[in-house]
Amino acid sequence: MTHLPPTGFTLAVRREPLTLTVRIHGELDHETSDDLLGEVTGRLTADGTPPRHVHLDFGETTFIDSSGLTALLMIHRRTSAVGAVLHLDNRPARLERMLQLTNVLDHLTAPPAAATDRRAERGERVQRAERAGRPKRTEGAEEDDGLTGAGVP
Repeated sequence: MTHLPPTGFTLAVRREPLTLTVRIHGELDHETSDDLLGEVTGRLTADGTPPRHVHLDFGETTFIDSSGLTALLMIHRRTSAVGAVLHLDNRPARLERMLQLTNVLDHLTAPPAAATDRRAERGERVQRAERAGRPKRTEGAEEDDGLTGAGVP
């Protein structure tokens, strides 16, 4: 039986006044994704002023699974909340394919205002419906979430 050496997981973090850069080395999977999420989350407001740009550098990432993708989605949520733009730099082929198959690349790298704009558009639709005399949403009814086309209870 062949024993493969464990792939070391490390994060190299550099913070400049407007930019946070995190280089990911090794496997980003169920065992390491919480480390990445915690590190980025902790650094977003560590000095009181959030960065405008967060760069995740995947140049030395050897593997990523669905847990890693989930971490990226959570990081996007947190960067958007502080008004930072998320950048996914030096993406390996496996990550690129995963982002294309799941159709989340544009979502992950969209400026934070895009989410705000979608919420504003949804609010405008509700206001137009109310002005047109349509009944208000009743408790338990579903409405389109405006993002995926899926109903939200």
